[in-house]
Amino acid sequence: MTSASDKNTAPSGLTHFDQSGQAHMVDVGDKNETRRIAIASGVIRMQLSTLEIILSGTAKKGDVLGIARIAAIMAAKRTSDLIPLCHPLALTHVSVEFEPHVDQSSITCTARVETFGKTGVEMEALTAVQIGLLTVYDMSKAVDKTMVMSDICVTEKRGGKSDINFQP
Repeated sequence: MTSASDKNTAPSGLTHFDQSGQAHMVDVGDKNETRRIAIASGVIRMQLSTLEIILSGTAKKGDVLGIARIAAIMAAKRTSDLIPLCHPLALTHVSVEFEPHVDQSSITCTARVETFGKTGVEMEALTAVQIGLLTVYDMSKAVDKTMVMSDICVTEKRGGKSDINFQP
C-alpha cells in the first residue's frame, strides 16, 4: 500500500521532488502531530585575540554572543522564508547556547528547537546555528577575517518517523 506522500516522491527517494522530477513541498497532511525536537551545532574558529575580545565584551559592535543568540532565534523562526520548500512552523521553543573553547580558539553554537506538529524542526535548528555563527563572524570580521565555520550538523532529532542521536 502506498501513501499519498509515496505517490508524490521521486523514484530517487528524494522527498522534495515529485514523480516527474519537479520540486514540490512535501505533503505532511496525513502525518500525526507529535512533539518534535531537533538539536544542531556548529563551530567557528578564530584567532585567540579575537576570542578574547568577544569574551571580554570589548568588541566595537557590542555584545557579540548576545546579539548572535537573538539573530539565531530569529533565524529559526524565519526558516521557511529562507528555505523555499520548508513548511512554516509554529515553534514552541528555541534556545541557543554559545560555548567558548579557549584551548581551541573557537566557539561552539548549539540550537535546540521544538514544536508540536506534523514535520520536524531540523532545518530550523540548522538555520539557527548557521545564522548565529554568521553573526559572530559579522560582528568580529573587523579584527579577524580568517574565521572559519565548520562542523554544522544535526546532533539529535526526536519525534516523527525516525529519531537520531549523533554526536560528531
